[in-house]
Amino acid sequence: MPHQRIRPYEHSMEYEGNAFEYELAMAVRAGNRIWVRGQTGLDFDGTFVGEGDPAAQAENAMRCTDILLREAGASLGDIVKTTVYLTDREFRVPVFSVLARWLKGVRPCQTGLIVNGLARPEMLMEIDVEAVIDGG
Repeated sequence: MPHQRIRPYEHSMEYEGNAFEYELAMAVRAGNRIWVRGQTGLDFDGTFVGEGDPAAQAENAMRCTDILLREAGASLGDIVKTTVYLTDREFRVPVFSVLARWLKGVRPCQTGLIVNGLARPEMLMEIDVEAVIDGG
C-alpha cells in the first residue's frame, strides 16, 4: 500500500528573493504509522489564531492535530511521541496545560525544546506528533 498523503498542499516560500515551489502534506500515513506536520496557531484556512497567546496557539495546534489524525484513520489515543517547541520558557505552563487536557490518559513520550524562533515571528509554540495505530 502506498503512503497516504493527508491534505497535500503547495507551499510557496521566499528566502532572500528566491521563490520556489515546495510540495508538502499536513500528515503522512505509512502502514500503521502517522506523522503530523508541526502544528501551531495557523489554522487550515491560513488564519493565525492566538497572536501573543501561547495557550490559544496550543489549543489550535491540538484541534488541528486531532482532525489530521482522524483523517488518517487514527485518534489522539494513538499518539506515541510528541516534540514541543517553545520560544520562551515562560510558555511551558500555558502550553503544557492545554496539551495535558488534550492528551489526558494517552501518556506519549515527549521532548520539549526552547528554541530561538519558529517559521513566523508570531508563532510561540509548535508541536510535532507521531502516532501508531494498534494493529491488534
